[in-house]
Amino acid sequence: MANEKHFELIYTIVNQGFSDVVMQAAKENGAGGGTLFIANGTGGKEFEKFYGIQITPEKEVIMIIVDSDIKDKVMKAIYEVAGLETQGAGICFSITLDDVYGLNKAA
Repeated sequence: MANEKHFELIYTIVNQGFSDVVMQAAKENGAGGGTLFIANGTGGKEFEKFYGIQITPEKEVIMIIVDSDIKDKVMKAIYEVAGLETQGAGICFSITLDDVYGLNKAA
């Protein structure tokens, strides 16, 4: 049986070296932990022109499952410390999870 709580998956994509800042902000606002992937961005010069920011190809992708009740608080905290206006130059988005198995309490 699926967990009856409602969960969200928060994705955060930041410049390399900023995953610790993201996780600290998330944990301070109720998240339990996350999963880190190393990735390469492919935006290139066109992306830089369009958004007016410098693109660093080395990225860190952090996935964090949280109870839907704290999603907004966690995302706002992450964006404050690692959003586009910071050196982390991060973006953050969430996806609603239909079923979650293996979590006994809020992430």
